[in-house]
Amino acid sequence: MTLPIANWNYPTSVKVGAGRASELPQWCASLGMKRPLLVTDPGLAALPMTVKLLDSCRSAGLDAGLFHAIKGNPTGKNVDDGVAAFKAGGHDGVIAFGGGSALDAAKAIALMAGQDRPLWDFEDVGDNHLRVNVAGMAPVVAIPTTAGTGSEVGRASVITDEREHVKRIIFHAKMLPAVVILDPELTVGLPPKITAATGMDALSHSLEAYCSPFYHPMAVGIAVEGIRLVKDYLPRACENGSDLEARLQMLVASSMGATAFQRGLGAMHALAHPLGALYDAHHGLLNAILMPYVLRANQSVIASRIGLLARYLELPDPSFDSFLDWVLEMRAALGIPHTLAQIGIDAKEAERIGRMAHADGSAGTNPIPFTPQAYAGILVNAVEGVL
Repeated sequence: MTLPIANWNYPTSVKVGAGRASELPQWCASLGMKRPLLVTDPGLAALPMTVKLLDSCRSAGLDAGLFHAIKGNPTGKNVDDGVAAFKAGGHDGVIAFGGGSALDAAKAIALMAGQDRPLWDFEDVGDNHLRVNVAGMAPVVAIPTTAGTGSEVGRASVITDEREHVKRIIFHAKMLPAVVILDPELTVGLPPKITAATGMDALSHSLEAYCSPFYHPMAVGIAVEGIRLVKDYLPRACENGSDLEARLQMLVASSMGATAFQRGLGAMHALAHPLGALYDAHHGLLNAILMPYVLRANQSVIASRIGLLARYLELPDPSFDSFLDWVLEMRAALGIPHTLAQIGIDAKEAERIGRMAHADGSAGTNPIPFTPQAYAGILVNAVEGVL
């Protein structure tokens, strides 16, 4: 028997608790920041909590700036514009504040602040990460305001290449934020639909990591508990946005999902990435819709391990079908559409999307190495609602 060989990495310093966003100035200062740039999205930029964070930094003697020109699916131009703002303001660190888009853009801006190569030279392909001038990277404090992507504990950013209409993963190990603050008070105003879509994204991360064939037992354990937290707390967070316990546990589940997916992702993300690039659709919602169709496509390989997961979740019947029924029932209860057609996506580009999904980095750790034609077939099923 050949024993496995693997490289494992784990997250960073995480500060968990209600009200802990007030500690932001001290953590910025601990990283040597004097002029941090707070990077967020346009929707958050003018909200009182953003103004409060900036004021707290300035009251502590930090000359904090603001950049918010970021799309829902951040683009290379967004990153370039952010780097220009970083340099123009003489900034020395980044505060990544917001949902996955803002966090991804912020981390990419911090990476690119001191590079002399273009962004796409650092795409997660081969040894491209060795091109990074590590000394030129800026430190990052990350504060998520949604519970889904887990980007706050990730070492990569997903950025859209608008010219090629593809999403590219920009990677370097030191893109991992130095400090993360998980404060549930910042998420209480998130609308139920966004809470549901981002929460299902967290579920997709843990679920795909759990099903990955890559050897990483610790990630498996984290994934299983992350899935349980989503089962127990996502419905509560959607029903009552002021439920701080549910909000906190979903933030934790989100970070756990992104920690677990060091084990790899799979066909949900392989399809969601090109769909997001081509249709500018919400990433978490795409994963939520695709989930049952991908589970069914992988059933022949994952049925036994899904049965074990169903037992841990205390479902009525510890089986694949019981787990799939739970996913379908929770999606319906949260108002997640059953098909891609319901969000305006048809199957006209199925063959193209199938090829793009097959080429996506997430496809490499799907339990079954699907062909482009198989990916196209999953997409058609997700459009037509065929399980």
